[in-house]
Amino acid sequence: MLNTIMIATLMLDPSPIHPTTSGLLPPDVEAKPHITTIHGRTLVDPYFWLRDKTNPEVIAYLEAENEYTKERTGHFDELKEVLYQEMLGRIQEDDVSVPYPHGPYLYSSKTQQGQSYPIKVRTPQDGGPEQVILDINKIAQGHDFTKVTNAQVSPDHKKLAYILDHSGFERCQMIVVDLTNGEVIDDSVTDISPWGLAWANDNATIFYERLDETNRSDRIFRHHIGDNPEEDVLLLEEPDGRFSMSVGRSRSGDLILANAESSETSQWWMLDANDPTTTFTSVQGRQSGSEYNIDHGGDYLYKRTNEDDAKNFKVQRRPISNSDNWETVVEVDPDVYITGMNVFDGYLVLSERHGGYSRIRVIDLKEGSTHQIPAPERVSTLGMSVNKEFDTDVLRYTYESPTQPEQVMETRLDGTGEPQILKIQPIRGGHNAADYVTHRLEAMAPDGTLVPISLVCKKGVQPDGTNPCLLYGYGSYGASMNPYFSSTLLSLLDRGVVYAVAHIRGGGEMGRHWYEQAKYELKPNTFTDFIAAAETLVETGWAAPDRLAIRGASAGGLLIGNVINQRPELFAAAHAGVPFVDVINTMLDPSIPLTEMEYEEWGNPEDKKYFESMLSYSPYDNIHPKEYPDLLITAGLNDPRVQYWEPAKWTAKLRDHALGDGMILLKTNMGAGHGGASGRYERLKEVAFEYAFILDRLNAGQQTATSP
Repeated sequence: MLNTIMIATLMLDPSPIHPTTSGLLPPDVEAKPHITTIHGRTLVDPYFWLRDKTNPEVIAYLEAENEYTKERTGHFDELKEVLYQEMLGRIQEDDVSVPYPHGPYLYSSKTQQGQSYPIKVRTPQDGGPEQVILDINKIAQGHDFTKVTNAQVSPDHKKLAYILDHSGFERCQMIVVDLTNGEVIDDSVTDISPWGLAWANDNATIFYERLDETNRSDRIFRHHIGDNPEEDVLLLEEPDGRFSMSVGRSRSGDLILANAESSETSQWWMLDANDPTTTFTSVQGRQSGSEYNIDHGGDYLYKRTNEDDAKNFKVQRRPISNSDNWETVVEVDPDVYITGMNVFDGYLVLSERHGGYSRIRVIDLKEGSTHQIPAPERVSTLGMSVNKEFDTDVLRYTYESPTQPEQVMETRLDGTGEPQILKIQPIRGGHNAADYVTHRLEAMAPDGTLVPISLVCKKGVQPDGTNPCLLYGYGSYGASMNPYFSSTLLSLLDRGVVYAVAHIRGGGEMGRHWYEQAKYELKPNTFTDFIAAAETLVETGWAAPDRLAIRGASAGGLLIGNVINQRPELFAAAHAGVPFVDVINTMLDPSIPLTEMEYEEWGNPEDKKYFESMLSYSPYDNIHPKEYPDLLITAGLNDPRVQYWEPAKWTAKLRDHALGDGMILLKTNMGAGHGGASGRYERLKEVAFEYAFILDRLNAGQQTATSP
């Protein structure tokens, strides 16, 4: 934590403490101190002015940083190209997803060689030619960034609505297409959320979400195709900045469901999809701390809820016509965390976590019997696939592990018969899962908590302290980092890199309590868990400090920024993607997109206890003169979630204080948002660059990938 004397000293000399040994000097950025006084403390931000994207000096600075990064990393251009070609060489560029039944058609998505984006197609179930319903490549022509979300066909399958973003800033346009001739019949609705869209059963009415000035979904509207959007009817509005609204359609097709949700409280509404001119009715009143979600099946509403101290959630139901009589269908289990619920005709499918791993359970609602979907490997992930039909006797799901590419599976909901593999993610050139091995370790945190670590490496790699190692972490919002397969990761594994994921608190891997033990004032548990995981990898011989790199993005960038402040000597290199590092300044400004919604994750710094906690771990506010590991910082100019200026300011301030000759680089995508490049080829090039940096800094870049 910076004291006032140190701040004043740093204001006098904002210049870099060390020169670069390469002879290349980083861009010069002027310090213009901005003072904030709060809770008796004076905070000085030397680079607050970088927030103004309309200032040509800001754009010039970001472009200069990109040029500096290009010059400093030119020595591994060849490695970057080799990695890109390897990664591209594993992708089956001409590919098609498993067709899924939806009404009279089988829908799928395909990719073609040289095309960056998928093409959505369908064929009649009773036979007939394939029809292209959405070619995103055509939509993307002339644009640096293109993202399509929520492509939904109308109930009669004659129209398609989708949400389009050409900036990455997530303020989007709704497009409606007549599938009988492919013509756009409505593109009038703009400035909407990318997430919510629902058709009514009249095939002419669409429900969507509008955004406030902070990019929060705060209103639900009804639009009739062809009408002036100014005449659209406002149905629900949420004034509380902690809550965001969403809208969707039940799988049964009978209800339009809307909700307002914060990190700790939910409220749901429903509307008859057969009568879209009606209004939403509340499922139940809002109660602080009550979280739930709703689904519909037959005569019942189903509710997954944490009410009555059911921290790991339980499932209840009530007749759709009765708002008071909830009966429990699945009791809460302290060892099983219910993370999701899907209702089918006669069946309830639950996504769960047990012992740190995902699983799927099916309950026969008529018989009361239950069975679990089998997972061939313990270190693996089961997840729901596309299941559009309500009245069905089969379930689509996915299975993958760090060694096994994703499989699309199908099983009978009644549990009879063996699960069938419909498709295995193709790896061009072949892939032998037996050439790789997984391990599970546990690290002991300072408070005695055991923190799981998932690890994958090439078969034959020994824990002898000589391995290059990449450790990944996230640890926020209750999000679980599941063991997954990545064809791009093979380029690291085949060069002897050990890849590890620390399942730190703040995530949800071990249950709801795992999340709650690292939020608000307990947030530092996330960082000490990660440091303990790194130390365990070193102690067990899977890594060594001079060959250990770390990686995290968004809130995971907060993690990276904090741990390199605490223990810079433990890591050789770090990659922080779109990092949330300027905690105090961001959380003090409710005009920034999503700030108020974050109060229930980090706390509101207007409250002194939360301010003191945040100030103790905010990376930007805890930079001190020390030798930092080599650092790659990546950002997106149009990012609405972590504004570009956070990584830019952090880079400049780190350079002001870093001792030694470590490499501190900033690379900003000038035409993208939070997720980076939108096209698959450009995104692959970004990954190749990031991996080349890691391999180069771990002295593993000269190694040739070994053949499986």
